[in-house]
Amino acid sequence: MRHILIYSIACITTIMLGLSSRSPNLDLPLFVHLYVGDFLWAMMVYFGFCLITPKWRFRNQISAALLFSYGIEFSQFYHADWIDSIRATTIGGLVLGFGFRLSDLVAYTLGVGTGAAINRYLLKKPGNSYHQQSS
Repeated sequence: MRHILIYSIACITTIMLGLSSRSPNLDLPLFVHLYVGDFLWAMMVYFGFCLITPKWRFRNQISAALLFSYGIEFSQFYHADWIDSIRATTIGGLVLGFGFRLSDLVAYTLGVGTGAAINRYLLKKPGNSYHQQSS
């Protein structure tokens, strides 16, 4: 049960930081607006996989988060009315994005990698069964 609390807090914190990075009310550098949201989105995806797959191996959680994130990015090549109408909503745009950018794949890789490092070195408590399966 400890993992539910840890990864829920990690997801919520990451979502709040990600939404803040996209806020037009904050005077943040353009770099932050362009890349940090994607970085944090992928980190949140990683923590989400840790939340829903506590018994998976560490590397499998990383792989799943990367595949999911890359899949969403590549789905942006597909433009049908039904999916573009979802993208036109606030939540749909935040989750699905609008157009493919190679730089997003880099941000996703760095976000998942950073989330995995935070998980490995800060969040997991040695001695827990889900920690022992992380190799």
